[in-house]
Amino acid sequence: MERKITDLPAPGSRFKFPADFGQRALLTVDTEEEFDWNAPFSATDHGLDHVGRLNQFQQFCEGQGVSPVYLVDWPIANSPEAIEIIGGAVAAGKAEVGIQLHPWVNPPHYEGVNTYNSFAGNLPEALERQKLTNLRDAIEKNFNVAPRIYRAGRYGLGDNTARLLKEVGVRIDSSVRARFDYSAGHGPNYEHHPVTPYWVDEEHGLLELPLTTVFWGLLRQQGDTLYPQLGKWPRLQSLAARLGLLERISLTPEGVTADEALRGIDIALDDRLPVLVLSFHSPSIDVGHTPYVRSEEDLDALYTWWRRIFAYLDQRQVKPTTVRELLQVTGLE
Repeated sequence: MERKITDLPAPGSRFKFPADFGQRALLTVDTEEEFDWNAPFSATDHGLDHVGRLNQFQQFCEGQGVSPVYLVDWPIANSPEAIEIIGGAVAAGKAEVGIQLHPWVNPPHYEGVNTYNSFAGNLPEALERQKLTNLRDAIEKNFNVAPRIYRAGRYGLGDNTARLLKEVGVRIDSSVRARFDYSAGHGPNYEHHPVTPYWVDEEHGLLELPLTTVFWGLLRQQGDTLYPQLGKWPRLQSLAARLGLLERISLTPEGVTADEALRGIDIALDDRLPVLVLSFHSPSIDVGHTPYVRSEEDLDALYTWWRRIFAYLDQRQVKPTTVRELLQVTGLE
């Protein structure tokens, strides 16, 4: 029976990295159009005003010795400015590009634009295939590279996604946001998924690289069980975090302080997580496009967050990694 990519991994499917690999960090950027996160989804109501700021961000990453992975969606993949900035960095070997599918802005447009269909994995298989193939083809044409990593917009994997990813040549999926549940909005439930890389399908070469989220606090070892229960009473989640009992920490500057992220890094390293996956949304590199950056002071704070995180990773001897390196070490190249 074919396993679904949203299933919990099979026993023994964890990928065992070579001993000399150590612990490394991958910076992923959900590189996408700007839109109102509180408004209904729209196929046309979006902007690309922040794209010019990608050049500054890329230069910042290069100064930190980090090669970002730009997971681009349809508007970005077809933006001449984005193609020039990201494509130049990719050609120079200083960045990588992957796929991020936002179905509501990605042709063909046969489905209704609504919350349910905003998760690509909820679409009929043929339509998900068409959208994914169109985006893969656009990336190959415009960035002159075959993308090997995928992240579903809104983390929206589905029953057919694994099969379709293999069809288009993707070898690493990074859509599982472990310890989060999107089922209330018609999305997947990843509450009990692991954060360590594992094979979705070892025979056909598809590795899952979950985004890094850890539990911190006195009760962290019981986090997988307790946190979903506390979710029924959000105030209890906040109280548990304030008391140092249980806190969920994602490695992102969006809604997570640097101090919290540093605690999360310590937990991930103590747990011997081989790859720490950091992430954020590209519109946050400009003012006014996400809830996290509303002023120039917020933007300065974003870069300060990254400086502290990269400095701490370096202090802990966690080297940056790349998709190419992960493909090589897993034998997927």
